[in-house]
Amino acid sequence: MEQRTLLALLVFSSLIVLAEAQKPAIEIYSLHVDCKVTARFAHTVITSRIVNRANESREATFEVELPKTAFITNFSMSIDGKVYPGVIKEKAAAQKEYDTAVSRGQSAGLVKIRDRKLELFHVSVSIAAASKVTFELTYEELLKRQLGKFELLIKVRPKQLVKHYQIDVHIFEPQGIRFLETDSTFMTNELTEALTKVQNETKAHILFKPTIDQQKVNPELDETLLNGDFVVRYDVKREATVGDIQIVNGYFVHYFAPSEMPVFPKNVIFVIDRSGSMAGRKIEQTRDALLKILQDLRPEDHFSFITFSNRVEEWKSSLLPATEENVASAAAFVQTLFARGGTDINGALLTAVGALDKAENLPERSVSMIILLTDGQPTSGETNVEEIQENIQKAINGKYALFCLGFGFDVSYKFLEKMALSNGGIARRIYENADAALQLQGFYQEVATPILMKIEMQYPENAIEGLTKNNFALFFEGSEIVVSGKIRNELDLLPVEIKAQSHTSDLTLKEEANVKEKEQIFQDQRYIFGNFIERLWAYLTIQQLLEKAISAPEEDQKALEAQALELSLQYSFVTPLTSMVVTKPADQQQGELANKPTEADNEKPSNRLVGTTSRMRAGSAPGRWAELQAGSSRKLFSGVSRLMGGVRVQALVEEHPQFLLELAKPSETICLNIDGKLQPSVHLLSDPEQGLTVMGKLGDGTNQFVEFRINYVNPPVQIHVSADGIVVSHNNENTRLPWTESATSTIQGLRVSVEKERSFTASLPDTVTVKISLVKFPDVFLGLYFLDTNHFSDKVSGALGQFYSKAQFRDNSNTNQRADERLLTVSGSEHKVSRMYKKDYRLESARGPVSCWSIDLTP
Repeated sequence: MEQRTLLALLVFSSLIVLAEAQKPAIEIYSLHVDCKVTARFAHTVITSRIVNRANESREATFEVELPKTAFITNFSMSIDGKVYPGVIKEKAAAQKEYDTAVSRGQSAGLVKIRDRKLELFHVSVSIAAASKVTFELTYEELLKRQLGKFELLIKVRPKQLVKHYQIDVHIFEPQGIRFLETDSTFMTNELTEALTKVQNETKAHILFKPTIDQQKVNPELDETLLNGDFVVRYDVKREATVGDIQIVNGYFVHYFAPSEMPVFPKNVIFVIDRSGSMAGRKIEQTRDALLKILQDLRPEDHFSFITFSNRVEEWKSSLLPATEENVASAAAFVQTLFARGGTDINGALLTAVGALDKAENLPERSVSMIILLTDGQPTSGETNVEEIQENIQKAINGKYALFCLGFGFDVSYKFLEKMALSNGGIARRIYENADAALQLQGFYQEVATPILMKIEMQYPENAIEGLTKNNFALFFEGSEIVVSGKIRNELDLLPVEIKAQSHTSDLTLKEEANVKEKEQIFQDQRYIFGNFIERLWAYLTIQQLLEKAISAPEEDQKALEAQALELSLQYSFVTPLTSMVVTKPADQQQGELANKPTEADNEKPSNRLVGTTSRMRAGSAPGRWAELQAGSSRKLFSGVSRLMGGVRVQALVEEHPQFLLELAKPSETICLNIDGKLQPSVHLLSDPEQGLTVMGKLGDGTNQFVEFRINYVNPPVQIHVSADGIVVSHNNENTRLPWTESATSTIQGLRVSVEKERSFTASLPDTVTVKISLVKFPDVFLGLYFLDTNHFSDKVSGALGQFYSKAQFRDNSNTNQRADERLLTVSGSEHKVSRMYKKDYRLESARGPVSCWSIDLTP
């Protein structure tokens, strides 16, 4: 039976172009996303044209969400015809210029990690009345094949109607396009008419060009439908057994992705952290994912579980075949997993290696792997991370692959990444979102079907230079091996030889590529961009040098980074070793930096208390919005640049709000403070259909809440949460849960859990989840927020509840209000709200200030 493999073109040009004012003040009159994909290498240009129709200066903001794996190559602003380019420099030199600018009272730009797949590029500029600005951002990426497909995802959110809106996707695949489709989360019948697709054997052009009327939610309102994902998926034809070789201007790239081969049996040990910090949602999502993964095991696979806190426990004394009976037994075990205690990562991994070492009756040709899931630092047993890395590498000794999954932001990703890369695996961060279980399942699916091992891609040594990695321990079905290099001599034929082991035999594949014939394929320059294979080679080489440096000794690390830096500068890539200096008009802040953050930057310092952020005195030099760069220990959030009445000033990141509310309709964040001088005990929320009531009490001498009472109707449970601890009452019995240890309890389906010194959670199936953060800096208080708020009914009421059912922003497009001010109607009352940056106490949020509409209420 023929196997269909979807190639997935994973370019996340997730685009958000914001104007900080409603039309007609700041108007985006043209927005164009132009993506050219040539043989897996994607070149994306995003152009936004904005006009200021106000009679005074206003601020325009340009934000683009792009893939973490992409490198920015160019950015420019053009204001009234004058171009202000971005200049890529070595990071240290750029930082020196930036520090000088900061000392003069100027501000920094920002690139920060948005979520598990995207990072955010952000820049803003003040433009005079009637002036125009054009923003243009270019980035490039070698698309990685995962689970058999490439997927081009453009996140569309202009937040206003755009007169000239256009997405162009050009695809050129010399192997031939086998399958092509488009999808969207916001498409209507009217918008479908704006979508055209033209395709032949090797090329495709997808055009999405909606008119103003097609963009409207309805003819009466100037609201846009364009809010969601625009997706392109395609497959390519594969015929040659050695893969596909392409050559342009003396550089070659070789793609190898065999299919329809027998799958190796796996011997897999799941090493699961059940320490106290995994309590609550994390351990629930881990259980859900493991139950699904167990169903995906093949009968010929062998598996086992090792769980650890401060104690290491083996589920069984040996690996078991994945029979129906054993899988059922494992599922019952997974259901019993609970979280408490410390974190002995070293002991758990050494136990896993020992179990594989002593395993008997495993298939002769099989793949052995260890999958570690942890959410914290090692706190029990051996706690020195360098010692742990050395111990594990010595024990594994190249025999098995180690994959490390870091759950959340308290884990040291750098520690896990080095340990995985040193032992033939990879590391992945699992984000604490609603889909964390799906993230875990998705990772397992990527490594579930090994079909080749010990792969060697061989080319003539005397004819090739600058060869990228050409030896691979494992190949998983649905992925793709990519090798690139420079052809040194004038060759007529490029010989290729591939050696590998399959489940049934040893393979040797040979072929000779005709250089002139291959180069002839790319003569049509309309579908490619310059020397794209040379840039692909540079991109791949930089990525592999940086990856190799992670697990290299210090001296080798410096040499590898020096090579990567040289290539980054030569080919104008913003990488973790370079920065782009964004220039602006002379009368505005200079020295903005666009750095390339790494996943290791995207976590809390290990000694960080919940809610801790840096403070800044009024009148002091403005700090960084965020300093996200590899190896930096200064991660400050002290100020952001804002425009006040046409004059740029440095705005402080204000203190924590009392409440943070994420509204679904409209999709906005509210920062709410309640004046409790007259009424220190406040009715916050009631929802009769949910059977939920929440009351809150302000502390003496503080403007923050220090007590909450949560009442459920079914089951009849009352919960009192204070800074001293939690008391759960049911049927006249009280259970006290201290903050000093993690714990979980379930009462007739109501799950209450404490994450040590961090948070309290109460959740029922198909209801809103109540979560409370214990914040210790600068003052001790409790931060209340809600998850899964789509479950609120329209009858929800109270000081907070009314925002989830009765909040509506007024259209102020015809007023002269500032961009950072709006009118908000709630329960018939009108409130003037301002856009501000506040400290974020929510544990699920990325670090840094939250931009929100700030409102003060008197109950």
